[in-house]
Amino acid sequence: MLEMWNPLGIVGVITAFNFPCAVLGWNACIALVCGNCVVWKGAPTTPLITIAMTRLVAGVLEKNNLPPAIFTSFCGGADIGQAVAKDARIPLVSFTGSSKVGLMVQQIVNQRFGKCLLELSGNNAIIVMDDANIHLAVRSVMFAAVGTAGQRCTTCRRLLLHESIYQRVLDQLLDVYKQVKIGDPLEKGTLLGPLHTSESRKSFEKGIEIIKSQGGKIITGGSVIESEGNFVQPTIVEISSNADVVKEELFAPVLYVMKFQTLQEAIEINNSVPQGLSSSIFTRQPGVIFKWIGPQGSDCGIVNVNIPTNGAEIGGAFGGEKATGGGREAGSDSWRQYMRRSTCTINYGNELPLAQGINFG
Repeated sequence: MLEMWNPLGIVGVITAFNFPCAVLGWNACIALVCGNCVVWKGAPTTPLITIAMTRLVAGVLEKNNLPPAIFTSFCGGADIGQAVAKDARIPLVSFTGSSKVGLMVQQIVNQRFGKCLLELSGNNAIIVMDDANIHLAVRSVMFAAVGTAGQRCTTCRRLLLHESIYQRVLDQLLDVYKQVKIGDPLEKGTLLGPLHTSESRKSFEKGIEIIKSQGGKIITGGSVIESEGNFVQPTIVEISSNADVVKEELFAPVLYVMKFQTLQEAIEINNSVPQGLSSSIFTRQPGVIFKWIGPQGSDCGIVNVNIPTNGAEIGGAFGGEKATGGGREAGSDSWRQYMRRSTCTINYGNELPLAQGINFG
């Protein structure tokens, strides 16, 4: 008796604009090593990267006397993504994007009994306890909330501060926000580049209006920057954790700040959103750390301590729970997702003993 692991055949990979190479890489490399072919649909706004990556991979395949069609890509919109999701020849579809679109992909793939690997929205919180290293926490929060203009799934969206250090942390955070260099991200020292498209900029403006309508107080930022490109101000908002807008992911450098009194309250706030990707706590207490990473702690797929939410080490299993989709990319057993599993019982003899003492004579 043994288990056999065989390739699925074809793996479909649909990636988002914000990591147009990396997400492909950690899907396609494992899928190819496992013996599959890959069909890749890159984001419609990053077609040049899709083409360039495909040519690089095709060149490697050709040098090793392998058909370049082992790795195939498409440029286009939702129609191509739907075709990949519907195609019964593609047993596994790996999708990275919003929870809304991911749910649609999952429903289509499930209708044909295919498998999905979903990496969807994040709504990540950093908790700062009263015993935390404040300097370390502030530095981490600023980078996690502002870096890549808030356009990564592991961006810090919510900052939960113990009431005894609330104003102290907020004051320090405002000081470092004033030092943020905004401009061309290719220039050294620039932390905050533009949003991806004009639509992203409109979503930011709409988000700020909704925040204000739900009682949010803009502490800093909150406006677009009138210049060439889709630049917006890094924004900090004081708001209730119960506000509906806090439950949603605004893909921009907007940070919600709120107070808590006890660790239990902070954990409940962390877990109160539909998404469950990344989370982090800043503390020096072992008891707090092990509560946080245990069964009554964070319900996220990534549970960090004294590092920001966006410190996703791809050597570990990357992914999240709840509306983040439950998928895991990389990690010790990720290869299993890209293979078909068979349990094989082999009889090498000339006899077949039957159960329950049955004998045909």
